[in-house]
Amino acid sequence: MSAQERREGVIRAAVAEFARTGYHRTSTAAIADRVDATQPYLFRLFPGKKAIFVAALLRSMENTRLAIEAAAAGVADGERALQAMASAYSRLILTHPETLLMQMQGYVAVAAAEAQGDDLFGEVVRAGWMRIWETVHLSLGADTDETASFFACGRLGNTLTAIGLPAGAGM
Repeated sequence: MSAQERREGVIRAAVAEFARTGYHRTSTAAIADRVDATQPYLFRLFPGKKAIFVAALLRSMENTRLAIEAAAAGVADGERALQAMASAYSRLILTHPETLLMQMQGYVAVAAAEAQGDDLFGEVVRAGWMRIWETVHLSLGADTDETASFFACGRLGNTLTAIGLPAGAGM
């Protein structure tokens, strides 16, 4: 297996581990165990735990962006694009719940790090969200209100999913 393939494996394992237990409670040993590697090997691929977390955040956000982009590709009508993107996002978080959990763990890590004066995680999350926003915004014909509404509904869906309510509950 190439170093790039091992790196990809570590990122997938990091998403799974960080999604489950967050930045502070996830050990690099748990990530290494998941990919049957040693901690020193992880640190040959990444300079430290923070870099592994950033790679996991980037992957999670990019997977979200790519799912939304693929759903809207070739859909000319704004309403159809909206429905296609919403469906794609729902499928993504249902089939890969670690995507949503990783993003939520990212928000927690941003708040904790920024309270300590470290804005790296915040910069990563904000830049990732801007890329997702642009993908949605352009797919909806650059309509700011529709884009904001899409994200508002998505955040509500995330919250309902995170607290364990079934789809459509309370709506």
